[in-house]
Amino acid sequence: MSQPHRAFLADLFHAAVAAADPAEALRANLPDVPKGRTIVIGAGKGAAQLAQAFETLWDGPFEGVVVTRYGYGAPCQTIKVMEAAHPVPDAAGQAASAALKRAVTGLGPDDLVIALICGGGSSLLPDPPPGLGLDDLQALNTALLASGAPISVMNDIRKCFSGINGGRLAELAAPACVCNLIVSDVPGDAPGEVASGPTVPGRPAPGDVLSLIKTRGIALPPALMDHLARTPDAPLPATDPRITTKIIASAALSLENAAQTARARGVNAWVLSDRIEGEARDVAQVHAALARQVIHSGFPHPAPVVLLSGGETTVTLRHKGRGGRNSEFQLALALALEGVDGVQALAADTDGIDGSEDNAGAFVSGQTATRMRATGVDPQAHLQGNNAYSAFAATDDLFVTGPTGTNVNDFRAILIGDPPKG
Repeated sequence: MSQPHRAFLADLFHAAVAAADPAEALRANLPDVPKGRTIVIGAGKGAAQLAQAFETLWDGPFEGVVVTRYGYGAPCQTIKVMEAAHPVPDAAGQAASAALKRAVTGLGPDDLVIALICGGGSSLLPDPPPGLGLDDLQALNTALLASGAPISVMNDIRKCFSGINGGRLAELAAPACVCNLIVSDVPGDAPGEVASGPTVPGRPAPGDVLSLIKTRGIALPPALMDHLARTPDAPLPATDPRITTKIIASAALSLENAAQTARARGVNAWVLSDRIEGEARDVAQVHAALARQVIHSGFPHPAPVVLLSGGETTVTLRHKGRGGRNSEFQLALALALEGVDGVQALAADTDGIDGSEDNAGAFVSGQTATRMRATGVDPQAHLQGNNAYSAFAATDDLFVTGPTGTNVNDFRAILIGDPPKG
């Protein structure tokens, strides 16, 4: 892939990230200053950047604490920033959970809790219910990450094994009001699915979750299954007049900004969807088919055109290779488009980290699979081994950005043809 093609695709990625900039997202959505105290809490891979932006925008006294992933912190003057493990929780996350619970305890009706929530919070706020420990939640996350289940299913299950998620943190803040400001990383932007909804009312009944686990064949340790079976199947609150919720950034807004950037450069933009789910390698086959359609017929847009999509794919772990869902998508795409001229692609996670590796994603062209073989890498074997990172490292096609400070999930761009020069 030529450097101009890479630069064009990278520009679209950065345009998508810019649309979810924490300061701009917060600026138009902050509530009025309350009569009482303002308590800021937050969780997610962009929580520290949201807290930092909040400090520059809020016109009144405040205090608070947020938790983010190791290495994702940002300096704040007043709000305490804690770091913990992601995607499998650790003791630091348990300490952060306790700190957030303390922050919202003992509040009055004139007080206001502002919750800055974004993707990644599920793992960063482990709070085992009575009878379970941190090791049980670690086993839960490991099983869910390997299951291939969509994020909505995983987060519904997590809500049954937490003293925080599923709106429980907001319940603890009563009678104070709660204002949720959410950066959505989930397909469809359901607020209660982001970070498993610590401050959003509503959670599934344990009996329904037990049925869901059995139907999907998700293997959980006996201690977790026993906990579900023992938990009362009581009616659960779905609304609370104290709580307001706003989605302040999302994949839809980010994809539209990328599309506008492409059009300004003389390239048609076709936004497929902002809520694509499914096995990464299967989703890649569909994207490859759409790209071939454009190449052969010019429908629905003639070249040059870029196909844009977002959402959150999944990977069912078959082997212990290296890579995340975007790298796996790209390796499958490279195989599906092998030998096809005039097509280049970038898939990356908008938080800057694909899975647990140091890359955001990877670049692909119709010649990528052939180039891999020239280095001694078998792309099909690496795909079957869930080892996409190593395959792209061999051809120097990894896309590395570092943490971006926000998270609206997957970004995919497939460029057909050449962008106009200049």
